[in-house]
Amino acid sequence: MLSFRRALVAAAFFISVLFFATRSTSGAVSSLAVQPPKAQSDSDSKQGSVTTGASNNAVHAGGHRNWPSPQGQQTMQDPSKMTLYDRLAYQFPYDVETKFPAYIWQTWRWTPAHAEFQFREQEATWTEQHPGFIHEVITDQVAVHLIRLLYASVPEVIEAYAALPLAVLKADFFRYLILLARGGIYSDIDTYAIRSALDWIPEVVPRNTVGLVIGIEADPDRPDWKDWYSRRVQFCQWTIQAKPGHPVLREVVTRITEETLRRKKAGSLKNIIDKNVIEFTGPALWTDVIFEYFNDPRYFDMSQSAGPIDWRNFTGMENRRRIGDVIVLPITSFSPGVQQMGAKDTDDPMAFVKHDFEGTWKPESERHIGE
Repeated sequence: MLSFRRALVAAAFFISVLFFATRSTSGAVSSLAVQPPKAQSDSDSKQGSVTTGASNNAVHAGGHRNWPSPQGQQTMQDPSKMTLYDRLAYQFPYDVETKFPAYIWQTWRWTPAHAEFQFREQEATWTEQHPGFIHEVITDQVAVHLIRLLYASVPEVIEAYAALPLAVLKADFFRYLILLARGGIYSDIDTYAIRSALDWIPEVVPRNTVGLVIGIEADPDRPDWKDWYSRRVQFCQWTIQAKPGHPVLREVVTRITEETLRRKKAGSLKNIIDKNVIEFTGPALWTDVIFEYFNDPRYFDMSQSAGPIDWRNFTGMENRRRIGDVIVLPITSFSPGVQQMGAKDTDDPMAFVKHDFEGTWKPESERHIGE
């Protein structure tokens, strides 16, 4: 029979072994899981490098200000004294070093389980190309409740979303809102996934230095480009990959919210027609905010810049290009097979998604058809 002392030592030894075994096991599981975003402040920044994609040539002479990984718990603050932009930053902090969340978000009137759902082939490609990802098709009714849940602490956003008079405006706003709060991939329902998102970022670029992946929608090198497009180089928003809290998404959400509430107060929301959507919530607004981000001294050291980043840095590009924490893909990546503007076909190695424009609001002039 064991003495009391020996029994006590044996019990302590058993508990120690159990503790270390459990700790080791949980560590291995968490390293494979999608890590949640960490708290961080834009003001705590340090200078980093800015490179293009495969060529590693500098696009921006100034250094990109990378945020260090936040340490410890986020400090409690009084949101009532913050601007909308700052409250969004507080509620959805950005950490470039976290992983891209394994989410795929899409929206439509019905889910794939509904008999009226007509995009089964397109929707299935995202699941096939991304095993292990959480893939959600959010209906209009579910989107309302999801926004209320995610933005309960920012009631202006909920009010603005409810006030938007057109379904297309809500659909545009939703893509920015879900990526700001949860991150992952948003893609329009009428879009095929040709290659996995794991291939979108080149292997030479560390994933913990990238927070946003975008593609070029239009690069109309023609004298009458203004008759067809709102911007000389236009970034597409039918497919976006982002980490939660990215400043570009934060700025877009802020602008749409404030402009919507301003128009609501002025009684002019009902005057919005389809052609105004591009500037209000669509690719024109999206493009403008991205270019402003590239030239924002809060995120880039402009003192050493050779000049502002504009459409000239992206026109005619055929490979990926990195600017700070953003990867810009060439027109072939998200617009393959349009047979213009230098876009190559869907079998090109740089072709990642194909957008059919069947479930979108965009007018004919925005569809790369019949030009």
